[in-house]
Amino acid sequence: MVEGSASAAQPRGGWLTARVGWLCVLALLLAVVGGAAAHVLMLLIAGITNLAFYGRWSLDWVGPAGHQLGAWVVLVPVAGALVIGVMARYGSAAIRGHGIPEAMDQVLHNGSRIPARMAWLKPLSAAISIGTGGPFGAEGPIIATGGALGSLLGQLLRTTADERKTLLAAGAAAGMAATFGSPVSAVLLAVELLLFEYRPRSILPVAIAAVGATGVRYLSHGAAPAFDVGSIGPATSTAVLAYLVVGALVGLGAVVVTKLVYGVEDQFARLPLHWMWWPALGALVVGAIGWYEPHTMGVGYDNIEGIV
Repeated sequence: MVEGSASAAQPRGGWLTARVGWLCVLALLLAVVGGAAAHVLMLLIAGITNLAFYGRWSLDWVGPAGHQLGAWVVLVPVAGALVIGVMARYGSAAIRGHGIPEAMDQVLHNGSRIPARMAWLKPLSAAISIGTGGPFGAEGPIIATGGALGSLLGQLLRTTADERKTLLAAGAAAGMAATFGSPVSAVLLAVELLLFEYRPRSILPVAIAAVGATGVRYLSHGAAPAFDVGSIGPATSTAVLAYLVVGALVGLGAVVVTKLVYGVEDQFARLPLHWMWWPALGALVVGAIGWYEPHTMGVGYDNIEGIV
């Protein structure tokens, strides 16, 4: 009797059921939508950067470093931060934060339900922040946006919590892959940070979304890598040892920076000011540093390209 119950509970064909196939179809849809969202986000950043630092209407990709604003540049990040503060207070406080930790929190504590308005408020606020000199990349916001799109799709179709989690992770992976053209990395990131499991029925839709979004990127940007590092020869034993040392140092640096970020956030929480004004206060420091070294402002991909 026990054996019969166990065999009846196991679906025919193992994990590859009709429901998993349906999730894969939805993942393809998320690949297209997530890829388009990533493209729109990058255009928004370019447009706001051109308007804020050069006073022109253009979607050409350019960094803030070539501006001719002089000391007035200090006020550009502050202006963007004031807009974001208003959006956070009267639109959704959920746009505060880095993007990925908030998505993880929804997976763990809210059944992978992300409010629908996050699908447009998060990328818009990120574009304003980065476009007015905010020194961070687009990966966190686009992962949050893709995750919100996947969660919204799961809520509209009345899926289970596990299925919504899979769709959330698929949307996040699609956004990441469409931004950088890196489907393998996108899948690994989604598995580690959002899925928290290695079941094929969950990984397959995520992988399909990442590959599909990479195809969308190829159609819009071509197949060139996001950062061209040139040809790399075979690694010697000395080089491998150097890679290990560099990896250890970068890992240590990541821990230090993470602790500093959260430490600064804790100090802001002690201020006798409403949190709506915190971004503007921080942006004043960002603007001052940017006046001294303009290359610290903006998304910084041109800096990475120059280094590699």
